[in-house]
Amino acid sequence: MTDKTYNVLILCTGNSARSILGEALINHLGQGRFKGYSAGSQPTGTVNPYALKTLQKHGLQSEGYRSKSWDEFAAPGAPQMDFVFTVCGNADGEACPLWPGHPMRAHWGVDDPAGVGRNDEEAMAAFAKAFMLLKRRVELFMSLPVDKLDALALRQKLQEIGQQ
Repeated sequence: MTDKTYNVLILCTGNSARSILGEALINHLGQGRFKGYSAGSQPTGTVNPYALKTLQKHGLQSEGYRSKSWDEFAAPGAPQMDFVFTVCGNADGEACPLWPGHPMRAHWGVDDPAGVGRNDEEAMAAFAKAFMLLKRRVELFMSLPVDKLDALALRQKLQEIGQQ
């Protein structure tokens, strides 16, 4: 295993729910080997409170997250990304900025839990479903020998993870 820390950017349109969950999972499960970030093409400016409740429920850090533009990560001086994953259909079809270093990209679509449900119980159930799907994908990603796979094999594995 390498000592390199891999930077991972999770993108969505609003950067208020799924991408926040993904960032938290990468930082929690990454054990220093992976550093998670999140951003959106059209950030809402606020993090969905159900996303924060979901993180708390699973014992993950729930403070310090903010909804921000992906422009922050394409600017000079921003951390160089090794991987960029889109987690919603809108972000998959949008034109992303050029990322310094040409990171590996994949689409890991997840149904949007924001706005689902007529009450707290239904909303939390939608967030729990999104959380568990993202957790499974992050775990599969982190089990890959990213420093040993060639680019083509790694790209294929990342795409396959998005189908699970």
